[in-house]
Amino acid sequence: MNAAVAPMPAGPAPQAAPNARTLQMLHAPLLPTLLRLATPNVIGLFAMTIMIGYDGYILGLLGPDALAGVALVLPLSMLMMQMSGGGIGGATTAAVARALGAGRGDDASRLAQHALLVAAVAAALFTLVLLGFGPTVYGAMGGRGAALDAALAYSNVIFGGAIAIWAINVLAGIVRGSGNMLLPSLGLLAATLVHLALCPLLVFGWGPVPALGIAGAAWSTLTVNAGTAAVLVAYLLRRHGAVRLQAVPWRFRQSLLQGILRVGLPASLSPVISNTSIAVATAVVGTYGTAALAGYGVAARLEYILVPIAFGFGTALTTLVATNMGAGQAARALRVTWMGGALVAAITGAIGLAVAIAPALWMNLFTSDAEIRALGATYLRIVGGCYGLFGLGLALFFASQGAGRMLWPLLGSMARLVVVAIGGWVCVALLQAPASGFYAVVALSLALYAAIIAGAIWFGRWQAEPINASRTTASARP
Repeated sequence: MNAAVAPMPAGPAPQAAPNARTLQMLHAPLLPTLLRLATPNVIGLFAMTIMIGYDGYILGLLGPDALAGVALVLPLSMLMMQMSGGGIGGATTAAVARALGAGRGDDASRLAQHALLVAAVAAALFTLVLLGFGPTVYGAMGGRGAALDAALAYSNVIFGGAIAIWAINVLAGIVRGSGNMLLPSLGLLAATLVHLALCPLLVFGWGPVPALGIAGAAWSTLTVNAGTAAVLVAYLLRRHGAVRLQAVPWRFRQSLLQGILRVGLPASLSPVISNTSIAVATAVVGTYGTAALAGYGVAARLEYILVPIAFGFGTALTTLVATNMGAGQAARALRVTWMGGALVAAITGAIGLAVAIAPALWMNLFTSDAEIRALGATYLRIVGGCYGLFGLGLALFFASQGAGRMLWPLLGSMARLVVVAIGGWVCVALLQAPASGFYAVVALSLALYAAIIAGAIWFGRWQAEPINASRTTASARP
């Protein structure tokens, strides 16, 4: 008589085998992997920078009122792009990559669904606020008369279709979390090329196409973003993808939503604080006169060229760090963090050193006014030497996003703002220091920003996974 076989105790759900991209991030040599992931991102982000600059050129042909109007909208539209791309989009990349690194493909798909819910809610908030209170907001920013009318014409379109901006950035974050950096970058390149033709067509009209003026530029932006978002949705609906939007039925899980927002909300606050720092610095420099403000504006514009470099490598760092943290490979995550930070610091530092030694290389591109050139050169000689630290801080910010540890990066951003604000007040109100004295304060703020984040990583060491994707997402299973 055969003995009855005792039932096996229930164990954890079996993990899916990692896909090829995930295996590369977990085991391939780090430097080639980082470069392979980062290069498409950098190219794609430079394409987006070209799109923004091109809009300025086209709208400049409409006259000063159009330029003034779009200048009022630009800080808010850039904030939305930074929050959707680097904030919630980056948090989505990290959450999806951690789940895939832990071998939990279904959880990655659930996270993607919840990220799109966050995008829809955030887009609705931007739409409600800017459509409902646009005249008040832009009026408070100094918009008057024809400039205010132009601002509202552009704003009502761009924020009326905010869902297109949020969708493309969060969808790109999902795709990047799966290790595919090429598709979102190709989408940005294609969107830029279409925008180069579509924007002037809609602004000035041609044949049966009516001239929409400043609103035409906004319609072009929404159109190319919506088209690219549709391509990304099609990619995520594939049957055999690493992340599949239809792989699991939609069910709301608070733990999944919290996993995204725990990283996404602090990351979304960072660009708010950074832009506030820039606004405060601009206000302080403005007290030194119009020429000083113009020189500062031209010189500091270089920092907008550094950001795509840091963002391109940073997005790759987010994915690599998150994937390895999800797999329990904290030591490898740390290695790629310092490697990526050093690489970005070297690139941005080399650019900063070049303009610190020869500021005319940059200043002469934008103005022939000798006084403005001289004042801008003073800024670059002082602050340019800290651009390497600025790049290091930005890269480590994205790596921290991948690890799910955003407290110290957020404190670093706050420290930068506090130093600029208090230092600016001391320079102007107490010491009556020249502009060069305040530029030294700006340089100090960049160094402190990098030091706080680097110190937190160095002493924290990421020994334990900060957001245990395995437990969090497993508990959310039906």
